[in-house]
Amino acid sequence: MPPALDPVELLDRLVAIESTSRLSNRPLADFVCERLERPGIEIRRQPSADGEKENLVVRVGPAADGSGAGLTLSGHMDTVPADEDGWSSPPFRLTDRGDRWVARGACDMKGFLALAVALAAELADEPLAAPLALLFTYDEELGSLGAQRFAADPGEPLPRRTVVGEPTSLRVVRMHKGHLRLRLTLTGASAHSGYPHRGVNAIEPAGEAIRALAALRRELEGERPAAAEHFSEVPWVALNLGRVEGGSAVNVVPDSCRLDLGLRPLPGMDPAAVVERVRGALAGALADADWRLETVNDSPPLDLPAAAPIHRELARLVGQTASQATAFSSDAGTLARLGLDCVLFGPGSIEAAHRPDEHLPKAEMARAGEVLRSLATRCCREGASP
Repeated sequence: MPPALDPVELLDRLVAIESTSRLSNRPLADFVCERLERPGIEIRRQPSADGEKENLVVRVGPAADGSGAGLTLSGHMDTVPADEDGWSSPPFRLTDRGDRWVARGACDMKGFLALAVALAAELADEPLAAPLALLFTYDEELGSLGAQRFAADPGEPLPRRTVVGEPTSLRVVRMHKGHLRLRLTLTGASAHSGYPHRGVNAIEPAGEAIRALAALRRELEGERPAAAEHFSEVPWVALNLGRVEGGSAVNVVPDSCRLDLGLRPLPGMDPAAVVERVRGALAGALADADWRLETVNDSPPLDLPAAAPIHRELARLVGQTASQATAFSSDAGTLARLGLDCVLFGPGSIEAAHRPDEHLPKAEMARAGEVLRSLATRCCREGASP
């Protein structure tokens, strides 16, 4: 019988494999496959279109029978970079700080990945009534690109009950906002700056676009969509103008300018309608400019009914009585479009993620392991109906 896997040892190895979104995640996928190469486990590797990255789909136990029974644990293998100042220890080395583990990706979300891998190895030695599936994706941090790839070709159906292991401080989250990424491109004509009449400056109208988007942002902040009561801190569609790029040199009339912006639609909102709000705000400001607005990525909101079995069962296990929502997006919104009942649940705090000295409380990691094992007993060993 293959040996059991220690989640802390797995976490140590996982964070040591740098899997920032700018790199291939295949070394990390190789490591997971190596650890799960044992009887009773089937693994499918799903490459990205360019072959540089891949999703992992792991099944333990019987094949899906179409009923949706079993349990899916989903997480992303990529992390944000660790280029920021303020790290007190090497970011890709797991450091023990007494009550916590510190490393890039420790809470977002390699702690959950380690727990899922260890649980899969444990259950592989047991007869299961329903399957346990692991879905590990690439490029969640870039807009759930791996989840979108999986949704386009899911293959064998996954168990309907799905836990997406984002850091929620062990809260069960059934709702989150989406993330709609748009790009405004302004086009002009290049010329030597000594002869500006021969060109068209593409940066100048960007000022009008920025003013129009700022006015729309203020307008959105005054509105309260239908699900606003679940997002008390930011109960509106947040709009962020995150990047402005244009020009090549100070002595050249710029022929293009690009503005990247993101919006956070609430559950129940139509992304197309949000895009039209932006387009309408820009149309008046850019009447004399050559411009286009395109959708770069759409990570949809999540809105799982409170009565869904996975929400009720997991909330019961952690003693939670009220519904929880979060303002960030995740793979769950995309996976829900496949008919999966998704909740977010994982150790660590989102406030510690994407920051220097990202950390994972040891007690939360241990407790999350206990909860996931209990949930798997209910869904996979006992084969509870979905």
